[in-house]
Amino acid sequence: MMISYDLIKKVLFKFDPETAHTIAEIGLRALPKCSLVNNYMVEKNFVLSSSLSQEIFGIRFENPVGLGAGFDKNATMIEAMPALGFGFTEIGTVTPKPQSGNPKPRLFRYPEYNSIQNAMGFNNEGSYTVSQNVKKVYPFSIPLGVNIGKNKVTAEIDAMKDYELLIRNFESMCDYLVVNISSPNTPNLRDLQNEEFIKNTFYMAKSITKKPIFLKIAPDMDASVAIDLCKCAIENGADGIIATNTTIDYSLLPNPQTFGGISGEVLKEKSYNLFKAIAKELFGKTVLISVGGISTAEDAYARIKAGASLVQVYSGLIFKGPSMVKNINEGLIELLKKDGFSNISEAVGIDLTKN
Repeated sequence: MMISYDLIKKVLFKFDPETAHTIAEIGLRALPKCSLVNNYMVEKNFVLSSSLSQEIFGIRFENPVGLGAGFDKNATMIEAMPALGFGFTEIGTVTPKPQSGNPKPRLFRYPEYNSIQNAMGFNNEGSYTVSQNVKKVYPFSIPLGVNIGKNKVTAEIDAMKDYELLIRNFESMCDYLVVNISSPNTPNLRDLQNEEFIKNTFYMAKSITKKPIFLKIAPDMDASVAIDLCKCAIENGADGIIATNTTIDYSLLPNPQTFGGISGEVLKEKSYNLFKAIAKELFGKTVLISVGGISTAEDAYARIKAGASLVQVYSGLIFKGPSMVKNINEGLIELLKKDGFSNISEAVGIDLTKN
């Protein structure tokens, strides 16, 4: 009999969050090497159904639920993702040079709110090491995205060089790329959320690669500003938008830290509202991925009907475990059936097109 996640969580939650993540990483790195357990978990958690399968950019997504960036920063856990039920996975954020990130403690749990606050600061082993890890497994059985960001020490004026180096490094070993200029944990990074930088970056990116490239945006800006930035990205070659990153709206939690970004259930409404505003303007003109506070089939279905072709989760996984992804996918099958859809693609954006 397999050990329940509730039991695993009780043990993990006795450790500080970053130590618990390291322990989970050790387990997930080992999992594919134990084929009996890995195969059992894939069989148990990976939902295969013709109603969930989509082809986007010529890439097959067997189900629409992916792992958001930030969990697998160094591409060490890719092989374990099907065992957790994910239809795709995103590694990073990767920076050109290795960096240790912000001082510890920098990761905080709020279990009663199913939420996390992090101020990690793009801690990762750097482009070279991460690319060596990716090379070992790519191409993989599920689509793989690479989330890229600038080094903390890189001046704003030189930021585009960091993104160019990363695109050149990873474009041959991923299914899509994500330009991350929306993390709150690298000083002045969000200042890059301006039309000039976005225009130049995507123009540069599309001259280098034919791989799909997304812009990931923050939830903490006025909807009209967010829409204008997304439009600018699309006009200059972006293939899609990922909305949203973590929030610095500290009013969402009682007694939060005064730094870092909040993710999880308390972000749900804020993220959903900005996503809806963006989708209202851009649905049908680009591919949209929704992330932020999603942990149930109903959450995911609401985003899909609002215009998301795919959704991503992260914080919910920490509180609910791998059965969460399975439950979302099985729930989606039922919700699609109930609404008379034979495939998820028929439901994407239905709230925008039915009126």
